[in-house]
Amino acid sequence: MKEGYLVLENGFVFKGELVSGSEAEGEIVFNTSMNGYQEIITDPSYAGQILVFTYPQIGNYGFNEYDFEYEKPAVNGIVLYDFAELTGHYQSKWNMEQFLREYDVACIRGIDTRMLTRILRTEGSMGGVICSKVESIEKVRERAANSKKMLDEDLPRKVSIDKKMIYGNGKQKVVVWDLGVKKSIINKLFDYDCTVIVVPAWTKAEEVMEFVPDKIILSNGPGNPKVLNYVQRELQKIPNYIPILGICLGHQVLALSTGANTYKMKFGHRGGNHTVKDLESGRCFVTAQNHGYAVDRGLLAELGWKIWFEELNDKTVEGLKHRYYPYFTVQFHPEGAPGPTDTAYVFDYFMTI
Repeated sequence: MKEGYLVLENGFVFKGELVSGSEAEGEIVFNTSMNGYQEIITDPSYAGQILVFTYPQIGNYGFNEYDFEYEKPAVNGIVLYDFAELTGHYQSKWNMEQFLREYDVACIRGIDTRMLTRILRTEGSMGGVICSKVESIEKVRERAANSKKMLDEDLPRKVSIDKKMIYGNGKQKVVVWDLGVKKSIINKLFDYDCTVIVVPAWTKAEEVMEFVPDKIILSNGPGNPKVLNYVQRELQKIPNYIPILGICLGHQVLALSTGANTYKMKFGHRGGNHTVKDLESGRCFVTAQNHGYAVDRGLLAELGWKIWFEELNDKTVEGLKHRYYPYFTVQFHPEGAPGPTDTAYVFDYFMTI
């Protein structure tokens, strides 16, 4: 492996080894999960980002052909302290290095991820560059700072399907508006005897209604929810008697479509250990999360929303119910994959409405 560097927009330089790929740039974010790394790396919500794994060794059970959340890794780059070269699972097809090389994902290892995470928690998520040489710190810093602009691009359009897909032949017809949907969400719907119709992010409301859906799910995905004003406009045309569930990015976009506001978080929530409280039952749950934006609670009450879930660490809005329409949202991932499935009852609730 050859020498490599991770350069942050604040000028901090980490030296390590390039495992695969050549260069990458994007917003640097960290994930605290200990496992589930294949699902995390292939989660479309990481488009435009360089992902830091805080756990010191990743890859000990390898990679297989079954745990993809998307057809290929969507993440721009990966930062590790170390990875396992041997794998210990009977389904494993690749070890970490083989997988990263197979999909040409830029990765640098040997980085002090504990120190890097402390910087991101203190100063906030920032732009960064993985590169093989640094001839001018100022030029690479500028490149790192500019890389954050990717978040304001239409990233869901890059990871959404190109044309509608229909799965199953169940009693309920559920349209999944694909902003970067994880396969685990689609698979979860099969537990409820559904015909699942997945449509591209840019689908018109009229096209959605042609399917005569019983329910609509607005999926997870990458980037700034305010960029998706075209999705917000189409949501406003959907008859308000059709139940809609927004998950992660979908939670933010559905809230925006009713006049609410969103904001960029300092370093977001990414990992499988985020505790939320169901304000209706008073029960607390550990959830899987992956987001860098949140819904502002300021206008929610006057817009007819009531807060359903709240994050216990920073009190951010983690779920909403509308008082007048069958609209429901969660910021976390009730399907887990990877992570706890304690909140899978959100699907039970939604699918029985």
